[in-house]
Amino acid sequence: MRKSAPPPRILAAIGFAVFLVAAFAARAVRADTLDDVRQRGALICGVNIGLAGFGLPDDRGTWRGFDIDYCRAVAAAIFDDPEKIKFIPLSGKDRFTALQSGEVDLLSRNTTWTQSREAGQGLLFTGINYYDGQGFMVPKRLGLASAKQLAGASICAQQGTTTELNLADYFRSHGMKFEAVVFASADEAIKAYDSGRCDAFTTDGSALYSQRLKLTRPEDHVVLPETISKEPFSPAVRQGDDRWFNLVKWTHFALLDAEELGVTAANVEAMKGSDNPEIRRLLGVEGDYGAGLGLTPDWAARIVRAVGNYGEIFERNLGKDSALKIPRGLNALWTGGGLHYAPPVR
Repeated sequence: MRKSAPPPRILAAIGFAVFLVAAFAARAVRADTLDDVRQRGALICGVNIGLAGFGLPDDRGTWRGFDIDYCRAVAAAIFDDPEKIKFIPLSGKDRFTALQSGEVDLLSRNTTWTQSREAGQGLLFTGINYYDGQGFMVPKRLGLASAKQLAGASICAQQGTTTELNLADYFRSHGMKFEAVVFASADEAIKAYDSGRCDAFTTDGSALYSQRLKLTRPEDHVVLPETISKEPFSPAVRQGDDRWFNLVKWTHFALLDAEELGVTAANVEAMKGSDNPEIRRLLGVEGDYGAGLGLTPDWAARIVRAVGNYGEIFERNLGKDSALKIPRGLNALWTGGGLHYAPPVR
């Protein structure tokens, strides 16, 4: 028996549903964060609630830090103005939701690049800008020289981070027991440690230096030598917008290339007269390497003029010129025994 055709109302409903699916798909394909940022007139950057060296308002309310300068670098590339930016402080628990929902254009917040975060949460990490690893801090009075002496200890940590899993993995692999005391924020965790609630405090090594500054007597605490995990920090963007992904990624590469080539905030204009073809391409004197990113030919010069090169950002916020005094270590360029290496602009 021949089946009758669906009633017109059903066909219309099906057609409308198909239209909606196609419209949403087209909208997703057309997603263009760069256009949105330009129309808005400012970049919206998700940053830490407050971590010295990485992201923290100063006494005047101006945001300062390593991650902050990365946000400013992107704004400079787009607008030639690092101040056209709005900072949104985000907790470890809320940071990915804010990026996924479009509340922020870019997440630049000492965030570890992991497989599950990228493949499972619709994110793309744009390039490792800080190589870190989790460690422990303890009071000197305990007389501990190694994390392997922490069997049975109570340990303060922040909730909703890779810290919790790394902590459990480390103690399990060494056949030791411990008590995890977790808190919603890093501030709560370090305050609890400072009050004596825990025997030890654990977080990324860079943050240990920062958090130690908040203690009542920082000099009474020591960071143990073990690094128990790999914590590659990277800015992150949403999946589905290749041009925006490339723009943020190449902002990072431009900072590294500038340091390697000796281009600084102080000499960037003079370096435009260099005979070195690599420098001339980077600074937009030869070729137009900004077009594919939706930027002007001098996009990298704008970045360096605004925030300096990678080394300048590091030393100013984390290294010898900062309160933290963190050595470059793995975060040196490949030419200086570190891991940082950028593709060339060509």
